[in-house]
Amino acid sequence: MDTEIADIEFNVQTWVPSEVDYVRESLTGGQQSANGTYSRQVRELLKAETGSAEVLLTTSCTSALELSAMLMDLEPGDTVIVPSFTFTTTALAFVRQGARLLFCDIEPRTLGLDPRHVAELLADPVHGPTVRAVVLVHYAGIACDVAGIREALADRPDVALVEDNAHGLFGRWRGEPLGSLGRFSTLSFHETKNISCGEGGALVLNDPGDVARSWIHYDKGTDRQAFMEGQVDKYSWRDTGSSFGLADPLAAILLAQLEEREVIQARRRAVFERYQAGLAEHAADLGLVLPDVPEDREPAYHLFHVLLPEAERRGEVIAAMKAKGVPTAFHYVPLHDSEGGRRFAAAPGECPTSTEVSARLLRLPFHQELEADDCEQVVTALVDVLSGR
Repeated sequence: MDTEIADIEFNVQTWVPSEVDYVRESLTGGQQSANGTYSRQVRELLKAETGSAEVLLTTSCTSALELSAMLMDLEPGDTVIVPSFTFTTTALAFVRQGARLLFCDIEPRTLGLDPRHVAELLADPVHGPTVRAVVLVHYAGIACDVAGIREALADRPDVALVEDNAHGLFGRWRGEPLGSLGRFSTLSFHETKNISCGEGGALVLNDPGDVARSWIHYDKGTDRQAFMEGQVDKYSWRDTGSSFGLADPLAAILLAQLEEREVIQARRRAVFERYQAGLAEHAADLGLVLPDVPEDREPAYHLFHVLLPEAERRGEVIAAMKAKGVPTAFHYVPLHDSEGGRRFAAAPGECPTSTEVSARLLRLPFHQELEADDCEQVVTALVDVLSGR
């Protein structure tokens, strides 16, 4: 008699038992709006993790990116270099502030920004002088070529480096925390992330000179934070801003999970390593490309992807895996070739590696609840499908 194989879930939102008590305390015992008791504890914990000057909790990673764009005083005619292989908000946040975009290709090893293409864009005689920022993404929580990007920016101190670190909390590059490497960094606490409150984010400020003004934008254009710290006797409207703050009950969820971060990360690392070990012996025969983690980097274990040998087979593979009880998914559609990308680009451009990777990439189920048997089921299903069994 055949044993029934259970379906695998693609993602399970992180949950720890202490969330219930913390949320109850937040709802019944104090301030529920932004920057309450739990928010302050999360901010201090994240500041310690990243070594940053300040952390502001936001309603999403998108809003954190928008806040970083506001702090750069972007004007019409300014451009921002962004990867084509990323989520829309990496680019959209800067478009909303009036900037145009220069789309940069990725390098095939880590799927992060290609420093050579960054250098080419900066050297362009027409658009290079207008660049105000370069935005990098640590895809899957594996640090991109930070050294190469810094080298490309060596002669442009006027260009801000921004980390869209939605995938990378707790990852490291040469021992340095991801999120500490640029002037600004943004975090995501969406339900798909390692640490999650459903929807949430944070802006990490690594330059102390940005802190005072960031609070004004964060507090709806007022100097409320200066008032709360006793620096002024009343607060008033000072600048542009918006309502960026995360409600304190959501911060309570984050604190509970952050206190368990070592356990959560260890479980995710185990899933990553089981996939890597299980597929490594078949990769060459099947034409699979597995994630490549350079020796000087520690992943954040956000997701696990493979590159299929043939883009044309991906739809077939996804359907066959689903039939075996294993959901899989592709990822980003390159922004440079999208309607919005063409509309907001400062100049047309080609990103061939982004196009190729996007067409071949397949994401496997990945979350902290996957056990060894689940991982074995996923690996076996993928090997069987690609082998024609």
